[in-house]
Amino acid sequence: MTGKIREHKKMINRQKILDTATQEFKNKGFANTSVADIMNAANLGVGTFYNYFNSKEEVLMSIVRELFTGVDDSVKTMAQKNSSSLEVLKFCSMETARLIDENRFILPLLASAVKLSDKPEQLPKNLSPNFKKIFEEIILRGQKRGEFRKDIPVDLISEMFHSIYQATAFSKLQIPFQENILLKLKILLDGIKI
Repeated sequence: MTGKIREHKKMINRQKILDTATQEFKNKGFANTSVADIMNAANLGVGTFYNYFNSKEEVLMSIVRELFTGVDDSVKTMAQKNSSSLEVLKFCSMETARLIDENRFILPLLASAVKLSDKPEQLPKNLSPNFKKIFEEIILRGQKRGEFRKDIPVDLISEMFHSIYQATAFSKLQIPFQENILLKLKILLDGIKI
């Protein structure tokens, strides 16, 4: 096999593992999915898995990075259109809510990240996208443009956004996930805008 064909096959196998893992995580949940489950569903040998990933946690982080890269790109595009920081923040929040709603297996990873956020040395080195950083950049932009209050620290506001997703995930209210986020978001945005 030539080098190009081998590299192409590796890319295809890696993507097949990611796509299959996404489906397995959606169907069974992250905790109930094993590496063997992923590889059996992908029709690949279990040993092949370790040519691409060290653990299912690494697979999950790769999936999350891919999903959030799309959100991050959309947010950057909207910000470049000179939208208000409030519009960008609301858009980012709702895109994130949609993404989480459609991919519920992400919630445990985000909850772990929030729990470890006061101990950054314990966070996986490649935990990305930096969900918190995306929100902080938008909030900082809004403060610099005089759209958001400056008397509330950026990292505190960003932490509140994390809390919205976590609270909604465990909410007992009979409100759909994205609508629940939107209602909580309105309260938060009303509190920080000028």
